[in-house]
Amino acid sequence: MKMLKYSRQREFIKSSLMGRQDHPTADALYTSIRKQCPTISLGTVYRNLNLLVELGEIQKISCGGGTDHFDYNTSPHYHFVCRTCGQIADIPMETICNLEAMAGQYVPGRIDGHTICFYGVCAECEEKSEGNDRGASSAFCAPLSPGSKTPL
Repeated sequence: MKMLKYSRQREFIKSSLMGRQDHPTADALYTSIRKQCPTISLGTVYRNLNLLVELGEIQKISCGGGTDHFDYNTSPHYHFVCRTCGQIADIPMETICNLEAMAGQYVPGRIDGHTICFYGVCAECEEKSEGNDRGASSAFCAPLSPGSKTPL
């Protein structure tokens, strides 16, 4: 791959994603970035996110639902997806190191990566659901904090 020219907008997109734990969509990141960089276009955000994924500098999370989310953390890790609110949270458990080699025994080709998403209902949505059963609650949905049953 040829050397990429420096792009202030690409660096801004990358640094904006770096400080986030919420695994934003391109649209959500664009909305956030526009506050500080009003001239940036949605197309620029999409193009640069896809380029950063291609370069291995960020990770694209496609856990169903049709909308891609993005993660600055490129180290091997798993995700939890709330089926109710759609929030995505990192799961800081050990990854299964030889999973690709194990799967490779059944694939007529080469495996060069994998993603695993766990699905369920986050604590906030569970609480909201229980509250609605009693007729009260206006809680917002939040991902679980790693290793606990409490939201971030």
